[in-house]
Amino acid sequence: MSGERVAQLEYSEFQAAMLDEEKRRRKAAKIVAVLGHFLGRRERVLEGLTVADIGCSAGFIADELAAAGARRTFGVDIDVPGLRKASARFGERVRFVCADGTALPFPDDSIDVLVFNHIYEHVVDPDAIMAEMRRVLAPDGVLYLGLGNRLGVMEPHYKLPFLSYLPPALADRYVRLSGRADSYYERYRTRRGLRRMVRGLRVWDYTFPVLATPAEFAGSELFPGAVGRVAEGVLSQ
Repeated sequence: MSGERVAQLEYSEFQAAMLDEEKRRRKAAKIVAVLGHFLGRRERVLEGLTVADIGCSAGFIADELAAAGARRTFGVDIDVPGLRKASARFGERVRFVCADGTALPFPDDSIDVLVFNHIYEHVVDPDAIMAEMRRVLAPDGVLYLGLGNRLGVMEPHYKLPFLSYLPPALADRYVRLSGRADSYYERYRTRRGLRRMVRGLRVWDYTFPVLATPAEFAGSELFPGAVGRVAEGVLSQ
């Protein structure tokens, strides 16, 4: 992609997966199951907690977080069409806010649980968003991260092998030749880069527990691509 990388506005308008309610709710079930395991709760996993889904789009995951007992639930995104759909359906139990992840509209130390699920590769500055999430996360709060690895064989958005391995100019050419897009926007990091991104936080990696015991972690949610591409984890201050 040539030129300056800019934010992906109105993402739900060109990425149909964001409006696939069944798939999004399956993802939410896995997130809730991982959080429940980490918090030691089997029912009403988020009872009494303030929760925010950063990059909520059409709001299906945020709605499931509210259903898991959250005292207050926020959905944050710059996807205005997605937020309109979300507010129309779930606005009675979730507060949806149009805001950039680098300037979250929350006070310091105010959110008990943050969810940032497979978003980092889509944003211009994931490190700035991580810093902002750390600012708003309560001292004993939990951050759920779903992370893709640059070295996964099959790129999940375009279903092209080794796409994320390539430098931007070659990746752009590859997706154009495939006829699937004009350019390749996403920017994944290797495991080392992901470690740098979460430096200073205590990390519990749930990738292998989820793969080894899928029934315990909402087993209907399937992992696309090669094993090892996706990491699921929770972090705390």
